[in-house]
Amino acid sequence: MKKVLVVEDVDFNRELVVQLLEDKYHVIEAVNGQEGVELAERERPELILMDLSLPVMDGWEATRRLKANDDLRSIPVIALTSHAMVGDEEKALAAGCDDYLVKPLDEDELMARIAKYLE
Repeated sequence: MKKVLVVEDVDFNRELVVQLLEDKYHVIEAVNGQEGVELAERERPELILMDLSLPVMDGWEATRRLKANDDLRSIPVIALTSHAMVGDEEKALAAGCDDYLVKPLDEDELMARIAKYLE
């Protein structure tokens, strides 16, 4: 089973994503950017779903750190965010995100994007 790291600080949002994925993927969870980076280093997931507004270390910085690490940079990072202003998608991609989805999430679109990277 492919491993997906979900980095999301809002319990409801994280639990929703986990419920969507847990039948098909091995899901690991982090509640802030620093924990997300540490779990990625330790667990080596095949994909990371990254909220951008996180405590301790935001998702922008966490993604930059992941992409700066030679051992982790090839892991696709999909931003899951409520940042939907003009330019936010470009900022996320510039920070190293491989893809970008706006909350509230469309379940079918989320699953299609994950499949694009993992299958």
